[in-house]
Amino acid sequence: MNFNASDIFDINNENAFNEIAIKLFHSQYQQNPVYRSYIDLLKFDISGIHHYSEIPCMPIDFFKNHKIICGDFTPKLTFHSSKTTGTKASAHFVKDAELYKASLTKGFRQFLGDASDYSIFALLPSYLERKNASLVHMVKVLMEENPYNDGGFYLHNHTELIRDIREAQKNGKKIILWGVSFALLDLAESYAGEIHGIRIIETGGMKGRRKEITRDELHNTLKKAFSPSSIDSEYGMTELLSQAWSINGNPFKTPPWMKINIRDMHDPFYYLEKGKTGLINVIDLANIHTCAFIETQDIGKQKTNGFEVLGRLDNSEIRGCNLMVQ
Repeated sequence: MNFNASDIFDINNENAFNEIAIKLFHSQYQQNPVYRSYIDLLKFDISGIHHYSEIPCMPIDFFKNHKIICGDFTPKLTFHSSKTTGTKASAHFVKDAELYKASLTKGFRQFLGDASDYSIFALLPSYLERKNASLVHMVKVLMEENPYNDGGFYLHNHTELIRDIREAQKNGKKIILWGVSFALLDLAESYAGEIHGIRIIETGGMKGRRKEITRDELHNTLKKAFSPSSIDSEYGMTELLSQAWSINGNPFKTPPWMKINIRDMHDPFYYLEKGKTGLINVIDLANIHTCAFIETQDIGKQKTNGFEVLGRLDNSEIRGCNLMVQ
């Protein structure tokens, strides 16, 4: 395809995003047979597209039942989503591991600073217990940015985790504790007051281990237990190479090569005004080799300074991404 990393990551304004998005759409229409079939079934006139908001987004469930790739290639990475009994997992085939790393680290740097400045401790039991989880790979890549990182992955060994975080703090390290919500709550119940001043990134979701609570309730519990410097959230999923970030409870924001639109719940081709609740469409231009235009089942709304994630559409399957009912 006639795109390289600099085309994507050099975007610095709306016009540049629009130009590349339209070029990428036409390229993926030609090279992604599943996406092309979907567009053709819609009887969509692709010659009339002049703005990225006019590009049809492909339903995310296609990643469960089809191989979503442009052309033919041997993937460097393959990510699988979690699945419930009787359902299929999504598969995302990544052609270029360095493109994935660039999207991740550049986006992380924009919102949280250089990953090399942090010692990252990851409490992700539900993800570590299955293969090819994109979240585990993501955190591993960020850990590797710091050659002296003294963090690591932890399952249920909370005593060791607390000990290692406190030791790193004694050595003057900046700490990130990255955790799935139910595990962070378990930690807060047993070790409240044992650590403080760290940065927490929560991935949301109880994975059936606990009763679902609001994000505010989760954050308030973690604040009381650990007095963190910040509690942040990441909006990402198996089917994307990029992430949006919520810093210290503020609305999610995207890097320049990623856009969020909110569609009507009953008309997938009608976008809503700011402040109106609907379903989230994502354009991730880093998805060069798969599909950059994705229709999710996540509920959200645009705000003046970002967007909110409000939950998941009723009857849609639970994925392992970081969503909580607000």
